[in-house]
Amino acid sequence: MLPAEQLVALKAPPPGSAVSFTLRLGQALHSYGTPAHRLEEQMRLVSQRLGLEARFFSTPTSIFASFGPPEALQTSLIRVEPGEMDLGRLARLDELADAVIRGELSPAEGEDLVEAVLAQPPRYGNALLLLCWALAAIGGARLFGGGLREMGTAAVISLLIGGLDLWTRRQPSTVWVLEPVAAILSSALAVVAAHLVGPLSVQVVTLAGLIVLLPGLSLTVALNELATRNLISGTSRLTGAAIVFLELGFGVALGTRLTELLPLPAKLGPLRALPDWTEPLALVALLFAVSILFRARPRDWGWIAVAGTLAYAGSRLGSEVLGPQLGAFVGALTVGVVTNILARVRNQPAVITLVPAIMLLVPGSIGFRSLESLLARDVLAGVDTAFSMLMVAVALVAGLLFANALVQPRRGL
Repeated sequence: MLPAEQLVALKAPPPGSAVSFTLRLGQALHSYGTPAHRLEEQMRLVSQRLGLEARFFSTPTSIFASFGPPEALQTSLIRVEPGEMDLGRLARLDELADAVIRGELSPAEGEDLVEAVLAQPPRYGNALLLLCWALAAIGGARLFGGGLREMGTAAVISLLIGGLDLWTRRQPSTVWVLEPVAAILSSALAVVAAHLVGPLSVQVVTLAGLIVLLPGLSLTVALNELATRNLISGTSRLTGAAIVFLELGFGVALGTRLTELLPLPAKLGPLRALPDWTEPLALVALLFAVSILFRARPRDWGWIAVAGTLAYAGSRLGSEVLGPQLGAFVGALTVGVVTNILARVRNQPAVITLVPAIMLLVPGSIGFRSLESLLARDVLAGVDTAFSMLMVAVALVAGLLFANALVQPRRGL
């Protein structure tokens, strides 16, 4: 009989393949939008199962990984370009990590499958993505209180911005100007539409046209990372969200100024209230659009709709009883508990249902209105709205943390 230590050594995978798999998995998870605390925990679980002594440190643009005892560390630095949220690939990567942790796959096999996931073609075509840009604007305009004119105009503007987004992906030198150019288009076309088909609310149209680009989710993730003491990653992500807000604000200011040079008097008027039954339809449209834009699998659409509806209903009810900030807390607490239960029952990452649902609660629109007020030199209103945005974001993070305390989250993503 061999000693127990030798048996463990015989079963352990070769260190090279284990390290290679851990690093490649971490890079893939990072590129598809995994927050720092989730990423480090997943890499720790994998390395622990593979018998590696490892330490990890994640930022929005890089991963540091050290393997071995403190006196003989082997450190790797992986430079990662922040990618888009892809819920379908995140789910598949989570399944691969679980298979390796359970010993069903070797690290070498797991690494090959990670490469296969990365090489998969996009889940949805450009035509469907463009349709969802328009649907998101329609749903957003209705939830912001707009009428048919605002919804239709915002859909056209968002469709154009979606086309611009697809074009900039093929031109690496232009990808960094998407937000300001989109804001110029949205604000300028909103004023032109107010002249041609008005009266309508220029602010609602501009905001709904930019709804996909608003960095409310990045802001919430940043505060969540700060709350979990991932200070460098949270600060970096918070700075990135602030930069996007500033770019959007600059674009809106420039677009508005350009329209003032044209003889196009805007026809402004009060918002025309739509029947109450249109609100659930707008909610469904927005949830469907977000699910497609985040590349969720079709089998997850129903669960996303359940989580999103509960989040929105909880937020609305909480706002009526406790105010907007505590209303966001109630909505986040509700969706956090529900998604943690679903993750455990379905053995799927909580992020699949959490991210689309939380998109209905994030304070991106509040931050945008704050920036508009500051650009209009209404400092008091701008500061007040900015404070409200931060309070809503903090309430969301607190709700998610309370939910994790009430229902232990599934280990992993």
